[in-house]
Amino acid sequence: MTAPETDSAADHPRVALTAEGHASAVEPGSVTLLRGSAFFVTNRRGDCRRQFAQGLFVRDTRILSDWAVLIDGRPVEALAVIPAGPSEATFVTRSAPPVGRADSTVVVLRHRAVREGMAERISVYNNSSVGQSLQLAVRADSDLANIFEVKSGHAHATDTRRIADRTSSIRVMRGWHGVLITSEPPGEHTADGLRWTVTVPPRSQWTVTVSVMAIVDGLPVQHDIPKLDAGAMPAVTAAPGRDAIVECPDPDLPAAVSRAIDDLRTLRITDPATPDRTVIAAGAPWYMALFGRDSILTSWMALPFEPALAIDTLQTLADYQGRQEETASEEEPGRIPHEVRFGPAAPLAFGDRHAYYGTADATSLFVALVGEVRRWGHDGPEIRALLPAVDRALDWIRDYGDADGDGYIEYGARVGAGLANRGWKDSWDGINSADGSIVKPPIALAEIQGYTYAAYLARAEFARDLGDTSGERQWRARATRLKAAFNRDFWMPERGCFAVGLDGAKRRIDSLASNQGHCLWTGIADEDKAAEVAARLTSAEMFSGWGIRTLAETMGAYNPVSYHNGSVWPHDTAICVAGLLRYGHTDAAVRVATALLTAAARFDHRLPELFCGFPRADFAEPVPYPSSCSPQAWSAAAPLLLLRSLLGLDPDLTTGRVWCAPRLPDRFLPLTARQIRLGDRVVTLDIDATGAHLHGCDDGLSVLARPRPAGEEADEEAERAYR
Repeated sequence: MTAPETDSAADHPRVALTAEGHASAVEPGSVTLLRGSAFFVTNRRGDCRRQFAQGLFVRDTRILSDWAVLIDGRPVEALAVIPAGPSEATFVTRSAPPVGRADSTVVVLRHRAVREGMAERISVYNNSSVGQSLQLAVRADSDLANIFEVKSGHAHATDTRRIADRTSSIRVMRGWHGVLITSEPPGEHTADGLRWTVTVPPRSQWTVTVSVMAIVDGLPVQHDIPKLDAGAMPAVTAAPGRDAIVECPDPDLPAAVSRAIDDLRTLRITDPATPDRTVIAAGAPWYMALFGRDSILTSWMALPFEPALAIDTLQTLADYQGRQEETASEEEPGRIPHEVRFGPAAPLAFGDRHAYYGTADATSLFVALVGEVRRWGHDGPEIRALLPAVDRALDWIRDYGDADGDGYIEYGARVGAGLANRGWKDSWDGINSADGSIVKPPIALAEIQGYTYAAYLARAEFARDLGDTSGERQWRARATRLKAAFNRDFWMPERGCFAVGLDGAKRRIDSLASNQGHCLWTGIADEDKAAEVAARLTSAEMFSGWGIRTLAETMGAYNPVSYHNGSVWPHDTAICVAGLLRYGHTDAAVRVATALLTAAARFDHRLPELFCGFPRADFAEPVPYPSSCSPQAWSAAAPLLLLRSLLGLDPDLTTGRVWCAPRLPDRFLPLTARQIRLGDRVVTLDIDATGAHLHGCDDGLSVLARPRPAGEEADEEAERAYR
């Protein structure tokens, strides 16, 4: 995902790609409601102000920049925020007490529902024994700034038109885009909004509902805001969760998995061109858009439970796959995009395009995900139809990704205002040497070679199943050559770990970082090196006690309160756990997995985008990273990958086999995992002290009660024996 940069903003006009938006502050105690690509960030009163990074955003445009409820000209006071799901909440407030008094008798409940717009029911309750005459006002305005302007702190409403018509509605327009604000009952226009003068009888209430609708290309955007009926003071409770996927004695794992499923559903968005598909947005509040790398990894993690998400993601990314060379967006034939924005603001950031392609890893991950989807039994016509996109992606790897022909994918200096680094650690200082110095491009990152290795194997399996024997041999040979070269060129025997990458002079980038955990996950690491890698990943310099740091604390650039240089990213740690288990390092993997689940419990079971890398011995709680996204897609999915890894479930339905070798600590036993999708089957896995019992796949599948071999070469030998 996009990372914060510290160099001059003047050098980076494409702020969506190069700045986290520190110029526009986030008010402490902010509350975010979201549904699809729409989200509303406010303070705990439910108000927003344009000087903060707040507001109601629909299709990347801030349609409300100022929103407040006032009683007799004074802001209400916050008492509590009670969620009713990710897109609805009730803000419990009261009117400001009279001067010289401590208490107020007027309670104001603001029940809000966000869709591609917003409705807010404002209920004024008089708790006194006498009637109350008061004036309720809603302050409402819009700067119609695009999300990139807001993030950079450069939002201005200089070219908006405010229209207050005779039907007591308010419109604010900027060209053909705008916002329409209406109310029932109608209110009286003021200079900055609407107001109602009312008398509320004793022990009674008065209610108004205010609706906000986006206008795109001159037409209001219709949305499914629920009807907010007036009535007695409601009993407000949290929305019920879905049926439990996991049951076990330890509460943290089921709670984290349930939260993951709910958050992934919340983060789903649609491309207006293909409304029948849903894809995952990268994270709230600022990344409610499709990101190639993020969506692929999230879909991969969620695949056992949400296979449709992976299929829709692959199809959508294939639609946006590069077709030509274009400088501003960095599009190249076959390249999978870094970011796709569906709203009208997108062309402002991407040089008149809706997609930006400046990533080096999404293309390999795209092909690898196709292979993983097929192994889990989802190999219908829609997946086979992706073969041309797969081959175009592999052509990009050969013709553009490996520009110098050395067999490795590299990325060079940034083009224009694009990202400086093109792997998942894409902040400007995210790739550095052990002494802390910034590495000069072109850079070949270790994990990207692993993703490419997985892509070659995925294509080989595709060829095998199509009866293309020569194609299978060709792609397996490429994978074998890449693996051999990688273990020769990236291994640092004196440090007992893989280099983060190779720099522009083909020298090893010698910092100790989490990147090598991804090399275990993809299987590119030789087995004789895995033990040393496992030891380094779980050493005190890398393992904080809550998760695996992105950079070891012994490195020159280490900073526990940094974006990529010593923080803990839950998805990164979960991938490292999967890699450790792939190579049989069960004790280390279980220790890290349980630590991350404990950290999730401290965040109310919602893992944030990242948190600080301080040692657990120094702080009793994981320390949040400022401005971290939450919910964020691949962090939300991290518990699903942890569960999948600990279950030891590794299918390959293209050969009719399922490996099942759980690696669960006693604290999780007995455990039942439901709703696991193996092709058309929905299976249940029961695990207790006697072993594992997989129900629902007795129709021709061979269930092997052992781990799948770590290396693909060993697996090929097993496959030949199986045949």
